[in-house]
Amino acid sequence: MAFPYGTALLAIPVAGAVVTAAIPARKAPQVRAVAIGTSLVTFVLSLALLADFDQATAGYQFLESKVWIKALGIRYLMGVDGISLFMVVLTGLLFPIALLASNKIEKKVNAYFALMLTLEAALMGIFLSVDLFLFFVFWEAMLVPMYFLIGAWGYDRRIYAALKFFIYTAAGSALLLLGILSLAILHAGATGTDLTFDLRTLMEWNGLNANTARWLFLAFGASFAIKVPLFPLHTWLPDAHVEAPTAGSVLLAGLLLKLGAYGFLRFSLTLFPQASVDFAPLMLTLATIGILYGAIVAAMQRDLKKLVAYSSVAHLGFVVLGTFALTTVGIQGGIFTMVSHGLTTGALFLLVGVLYDRRHTRQIDAFGGVWKSAPKLGGIFLATTFASIGLPGLSGFVGEFLSLIGTFVVHRPYAILSAAGVILAAVYMLWAFQRVFTGEPSGENATFRDLDRVELTTLLPLLALSLFLGLFPKPLLERVEPSVKALIAHVEERTDYKPPKVAELGPEGAAESTSEGKGGHD
Repeated sequence: MAFPYGTALLAIPVAGAVVTAAIPARKAPQVRAVAIGTSLVTFVLSLALLADFDQATAGYQFLESKVWIKALGIRYLMGVDGISLFMVVLTGLLFPIALLASNKIEKKVNAYFALMLTLEAALMGIFLSVDLFLFFVFWEAMLVPMYFLIGAWGYDRRIYAALKFFIYTAAGSALLLLGILSLAILHAGATGTDLTFDLRTLMEWNGLNANTARWLFLAFGASFAIKVPLFPLHTWLPDAHVEAPTAGSVLLAGLLLKLGAYGFLRFSLTLFPQASVDFAPLMLTLATIGILYGAIVAAMQRDLKKLVAYSSVAHLGFVVLGTFALTTVGIQGGIFTMVSHGLTTGALFLLVGVLYDRRHTRQIDAFGGVWKSAPKLGGIFLATTFASIGLPGLSGFVGEFLSLIGTFVVHRPYAILSAAGVILAAVYMLWAFQRVFTGEPSGENATFRDLDRVELTTLLPLLALSLFLGLFPKPLLERVEPSVKALIAHVEERTDYKPPKVAELGPEGAAESTSEGKGGHD
């Protein structure tokens, strides 16, 4: 019998949260030690899951299935495949780093770390759930700790940002619940079987009429689009990022923004393949607008943290672009970008947090010449900037390149327009770096304290992984590919989607006209 990785990845953070909450807040060192130790154990377990994962298998592995609410057909159904695997590992990685970076938290320390571990358990549950109702339970559970983390430990406008985050997410969740219940009821009525929320069963059912499938796609998609966030549903994001504590921003950018993109991949394409094809032009348009809009608005920001927040709108646009290109390469690029963005943007928010801790301001024009005073900080910030803008040899390049190539072979105008976002990213990130770090330092910038050991410990693993994946992406791509190909095959089987023939270079450099049948350019 396989080891119950899903249950263990849930139980360990929950147990840690209970123990952490029980320790008196005045014993801050013990609280931090328990929380960080718990998150490290969870990370090691996620690595064991990665090591045991069979990269040649497309379906779910390490499945756990128990009856939960028999009368409603709800099961405790957990599993992992290539699409969710690296999101589980990324969750395991980012939480020890975020908790280690929370050493400045002094108010209600036990409550803060207990909420962080509760959030980790909820996120693990989202990525591991195979039952739609169970997925929704974790989707809602994630909202509560994040709301309190922003509202209680954020900055000046934290209450406003927390409420805005809650209202947007709750509105999307209501539509998601309506869609889930409608799908399960329609399936039970049409097939004459008991109610079920098993994703595997529902995705094999082909009984939805076209109009119903489109409405259900919109119900699911609205919730996912808010979470990505797609333009024009993005307005909650800059406020939440700017007002959240540093660790909250790291987790918000590194994990919570990926939930919407993961939802599109896991549920929209599998449950409503024809509707996904029908709405693909709209999704590609919104993704392209988000890439360009996010980059242009980021370039206009005076607050460094808000600049990084708007850059996330642009980067997540590449994920949606690759997903709705409906090609193997495009979806692989989207998944790769999800992981890469978690590493690079997480590091950027940590670095912005360092700048704020030293100067208590995030205004770009308040800095200047910091590199001379803090050479380690300047060097790591520059390396992270290169990784974020997609410099070849770093992870950002691989993900965005694959997303653009996967889109270009079937939807060239979207790929060409979106490629401008890569150039704009270099403009706003390098311009921000120039204003903050170059020149002659004066005033407080002349005595700027460099990175300490704890700060280096949180940053270097993220940069090292970005470099590793940029130079050697194969370990990630080869584990993702079988599940992505199975997803594309499912879409092809259930739709009339036939991509246009495209001119590609053959092995001798001659142009060849090729087509992969019903929608799968590899």
